[in-house]
Amino acid sequence: MMASLPVYDRTGVEVGTYEVDPAELAPRINRQLLHDAVVMYQANRRQGSAKTKSRGEVRGSTRKMYRQKGTGNARAGSRRSGIRTGGGHIFAKRPRDWSYRLPKKAVRLATRMAMASKIADDQITLIDNLAFEKPKTQEMATVLKALKIDNVSLLVATAGYDVNVYKSIRNLAGVSVLPVAELNALDVLRPGRLLMTTSALDAFREKRNCKLTIAN
Repeated sequence: MMASLPVYDRTGVEVGTYEVDPAELAPRINRQLLHDAVVMYQANRRQGSAKTKSRGEVRGSTRKMYRQKGTGNARAGSRRSGIRTGGGHIFAKRPRDWSYRLPKKAVRLATRMAMASKIADDQITLIDNLAFEKPKTQEMATVLKALKIDNVSLLVATAGYDVNVYKSIRNLAGVSVLPVAELNALDVLRPGRLLMTTSALDAFREKRNCKLTIAN
């Protein structure tokens, strides 16, 4: 079903519409695939450097603390035992690599599904142009306020890397920015709303061999 997205200018005035069919990006939304993709990206971001010492790595004598019988105490081994203060961990943590990859086609499809779900749920705001002569955080904050998206977690997607846009956004709380070439399912789904220029959405659709339809 064709969706008609309003296009706004920097002052929040509607200046046109953008016609797009979510089915062009993904014929259907597979929640399991989206879940698998998100879990993969989160796992790949894990540092994996957690480590604790086993009983063979802590300092201390390996000598039996006292004889087995006749003391009235429970039997005990060395001071390195995991049940004693200062002893090693019984199941010590070891550094490990948590990363893994889903098939490339599945990853790409998940990104398209994530974008299609944002369009279907009306969680995308389109702006006709987003450019600055020089980095200006206050000016960017004014644009977001005019678009009424200044109080939500937000991802700004641009057609390409624009240093002035990036520097204008980086100090705004809850706002991140990425070029469409670097978008993935986690980046698209995590924020509450997506702000895109029409050229960015064009680039996203062209990259995925989708037919363009714009109405003014």
